[in-house]
Amino acid sequence: MFTGIIEATGTVSSLHQVGLESWLTISSHKLDLGDVKAGDSVAVNGCCLTVAKLKDNCFSTYVSQETQRSTTFGSLSSGARVNLEKAMLATSRFSGHIVSGHIDGVGTILSIKTEGKSLRVEFELPDDLVRYVAAKGSICIDGTSFTVNTVSGNVFSINVIPHTLKETVVGDYKDGQQVNVEVDLVARYLESLIQKENSAKSDNTSIDIQFLKAHGFQLG
Repeated sequence: MFTGIIEATGTVSSLHQVGLESWLTISSHKLDLGDVKAGDSVAVNGCCLTVAKLKDNCFSTYVSQETQRSTTFGSLSSGARVNLEKAMLATSRFSGHIVSGHIDGVGTILSIKTEGKSLRVEFELPDDLVRYVAAKGSICIDGTSFTVNTVSGNVFSINVIPHTLKETVVGDYKDGQQVNVEVDLVARYLESLIQKENSAKSDNTSIDIQFLKAHGFQLG
């Protein structure tokens, strides 16, 4: 579990194929790896990965074929900067929003505009993801927790404050670039609950007041 508050940025030291998987090594002089051991989770650009090896200020991890296919990792290259967040502790302050580290899909940057000292960034999402996005709701982009400003069709916008620009890879963004997106877990659970409720209502075995009246029960 993560919060979407980036602890540090890192650099892809190496990335190469090992069978169907990739072996990814990331270095970071800013991320404290002193309390990290093999088997622990670290979010890299929002994607939860399991640490397989540690050495000095570097950690290595396997990236599965499925992760490469469904995230921006398929186009990641050596030298690229990435956002990093260690898995949260039960005693940690919860500063962002609930982030699982399971990437839902990829979004595309449509525009980047300066507004005062901040940036306004617009993204386009596919149909199957944009339905979970709501104005003033939360969304995780490359591991960073943001508040959604506006939503119009398949396009949504966020505001990026100077601190976030300084501490994350958002300052490296360019028009047309793809980003990892995790929608708000609450939205997904709400959809699941509604679907189950609708399914129960359409199920002939569902017993409610209407069912009882239709089958001859005298109520009240």
